[in-house]
Amino acid sequence: MTFNALKEKGMPLEKQLRNWHQIVGKPYNKTEVDCYTRTRQILMNGIEVEAWGFKHQLARYLDDSEDKIKLSQIGRIENTQQMTCNWMGPADQSVLETTLGYEQVAVDLTAWLAQNEPDKYVKEVFDFGLLEDFDHLYRYAQFAYAREGIEPSAIVQGQTDVIVGRPTQHHHNCNGLRKRKHYDKTTASPQTKVNILTVLSGEQQTHNFYAEHGFMYGDHVLRETYAEIKDVEEEHVTMYESLIDPSESLWEKFLVHEFTEVCNYYTCMEDEVDERIKKTWEIFLDMELGHLQIAADMFKKYEKRDPEEVIGSEIIIPCRFLSQKDYVQKVLEKEVNKRLAPDGEFYKTIEEIPEDWASYPIQERVGEISAPSENAIRIGGIYHDRDIVEAKESLLEKEPQILKKGLQEKAVAHNTVMPDELEEMIEKHESREEAKEKLI
Repeated sequence: MTFNALKEKGMPLEKQLRNWHQIVGKPYNKTEVDCYTRTRQILMNGIEVEAWGFKHQLARYLDDSEDKIKLSQIGRIENTQQMTCNWMGPADQSVLETTLGYEQVAVDLTAWLAQNEPDKYVKEVFDFGLLEDFDHLYRYAQFAYAREGIEPSAIVQGQTDVIVGRPTQHHHNCNGLRKRKHYDKTTASPQTKVNILTVLSGEQQTHNFYAEHGFMYGDHVLRETYAEIKDVEEEHVTMYESLIDPSESLWEKFLVHEFTEVCNYYTCMEDEVDERIKKTWEIFLDMELGHLQIAADMFKKYEKRDPEEVIGSEIIIPCRFLSQKDYVQKVLEKEVNKRLAPDGEFYKTIEEIPEDWASYPIQERVGEISAPSENAIRIGGIYHDRDIVEAKESLLEKEPQILKKGLQEKAVAHNTVMPDELEEMIEKHESREEAKEKLI
């Protein structure tokens, strides 16, 4: 079914104000919620934070008092939408449990986007970021088990593999290398524009969540791991935002922001399995269609152009939250040794990067005492003999080889778990499991 968002009037702005009971709503039950209901909730929180923040930036450049009032009214509504989305999360869901949800968003969202991105260059950027978030999920899983007894399956529900990716200690780069080539606003597909803004919003919110919650644990190694991965998320924000054409006008950006919200709520509404939460997505879609009409009117007023030139006439599907295991494994085995090239635009393998690579001094400095994310594996080994993993057997068997391929020789922290050590941990665990079996 075709759905032209520009032809849908949506809910009038004056009817969108809700009472506190409606705004706060009822949280989901963490033991019963579908993992992809959680990922939708996390993503839409990030989408709303980005949209709300952009409107405040836009208002600072706007002289028209009438339009400024409209922006402030939309901003107030989106502030309450963000509260509703964020506060669907229950109070008894720990920071680590929520964190695993955030990383499941990053993995399965980015994998979906990569497979549905028409621009090959942008797809390659998505694939590169995917393997970093994949490793973050693995690192946090070690702490979740050791500190709170949480098995990864309790959160990801078997939909996302948990195993080593491109090692987190190698994600720290000279930020200039993260800068990518931006799309051309006159030729880029609306799908590309929505895809980029969607993943950018998710990564930005992940950064913010770690910034605001990583200090809440007393364990210093865990606190340092949140700090380490938060720093990588900052690099991801830098990388993804650099894909956006800087010559887009503020009104063009406003239009794309509102369209991105519409597309994401439309997809949430279609896919949601929780009927109570589905009603929220339906209401918010109706609200955002109303906001899109205002953005389109302002675009026409200031740009004297047809909004369809920017966002097209059909709805975009930014993400179907589905298991992406096969695709992730394919990228993992092929690209775990990929690094940002010195020219700041392309990529090289570990063997191809030069001795004076700009990221080496960064990595050596931040990891000069230790890499907290490497301690995560050691902590997992203390509690479980080996690292905490969840994947099909054929992938688990390749873990030491994947780690070996992904590790650099240079700028490696002294506390790094090396492939042969990981193999020993795995063998020790298997021996103990076999001994247990004989006792039963």
